[in-house]
Amino acid sequence: MNFIYKTITILIRREIYLQKLHQLKDHDLIKVVTGIRRSGKSTLLEAFKNDLIESGIAQGDIFFLNFEERENLHLTEWTALYDEIIKSRLSEKKTYIFLDEVQLVTNFEKLINALYSKKNIDLYVTGSNAYLLSSELATLLTGRYIAINVQPYSFAEYVEANKEEKNTDRLFRQYINTSSFPGAVTLAQSDQTLVNDYLQSIYDTVIIKDIAQRNKLRNLNNLHRVISFVFDCVGSYISPTNIAAELSKKPSKSISHNTIIKYLEFLTNSYIIYPAPRFDIKGKELLTTNQKYYLVDLGLKNITTTNKYDSDLGRKLENVVYFELLRRGGKIYVGKNNDKEIDFIVQKPSNEREYYQVAHSVNDEKTFNREISAFRNIRDNYPKFLLTLDYDSVNIDGVQKINVIDWLLNQ
Repeated sequence: MNFIYKTITILIRREIYLQKLHQLKDHDLIKVVTGIRRSGKSTLLEAFKNDLIESGIAQGDIFFLNFEERENLHLTEWTALYDEIIKSRLSEKKTYIFLDEVQLVTNFEKLINALYSKKNIDLYVTGSNAYLLSSELATLLTGRYIAINVQPYSFAEYVEANKEEKNTDRLFRQYINTSSFPGAVTLAQSDQTLVNDYLQSIYDTVIIKDIAQRNKLRNLNNLHRVISFVFDCVGSYISPTNIAAELSKKPSKSISHNTIIKYLEFLTNSYIIYPAPRFDIKGKELLTTNQKYYLVDLGLKNITTTNKYDSDLGRKLENVVYFELLRRGGKIYVGKNNDKEIDFIVQKPSNEREYYQVAHSVNDEKTFNREISAFRNIRDNYPKFLLTLDYDSVNIDGVQKINVIDWLLNQ
């Protein structure tokens, strides 16, 4: 039997996202809030709506609809919904319209376009898969929308949600081994045994509704095999070719290269994994072979793989750093510098660049030399960081070694 979990989530102000929404308020752009299911998109919009009311905007000038709620099912035909919204506007003053999970509306792109064309409407929409920004909609709204991608709690938010625990080292161990979904964090504080059931419900919903049903997939067994492989290889270089080779070792279980390409695209579009393409620093070009994928919530590893507590800490640490860099802005690549690998290259909007190496510990001399040598022969003066769980923070030949927990909490 499948259960639908409705948790009363501890309210954490998602300041990094709220700040973006406040900056974009009243700008002539459609604000598109995306991200995996249960990452907190609806709660974020509710918080922003409350901010608007506190700033003096009348409730009658705010129109908020969640299309996953039963009472709104009759409004999933776009023309009926459009008429309802326009009829409900009490004046010609600025109206703030929030459409939560708008992809459930038939021909939602026509609705968005029609509302955008009206004067004095500030439009905010959310969706749980990249179909919301499919090529058709993106083409229709070119230059008229801005996307805000929401992930589960950052470590700083996780600490805020667990205020009674003062030991951040202990909290970090929990963070990388359990779950940072807001609902899971709330459940864990009352009964940790419910968390995996909650994660299973998210996993099943994403895989069945957002991937299998939408793409009319019949062979779910192969999809689950690919998911397990990718989840188990977080932070490793993989490609459709080597996935196919590994999963096809038994002839009766072969899976094609093209099928894996499609599955990886489906998983990326559902925001369950995020790709990091490979960049050649010396050649200054993107490499088309091998990239890394990172998992939106490490707790999901508990669903598909044997995730031993405190195992594979290096890759889990890399996963956490990837998403923190994503929150802080910029395009993120995994790097190649001659025969050395750089964990992350961050290309900032200002055209500045940052380099990162991530390791559980570099107290061992061999490990230290391996990690620091990756920075050598980089012929620019952009910042270079070595993030570890070691307690010392020092500058080593221009490379700033920082304790990763301190780095995560330093906003």
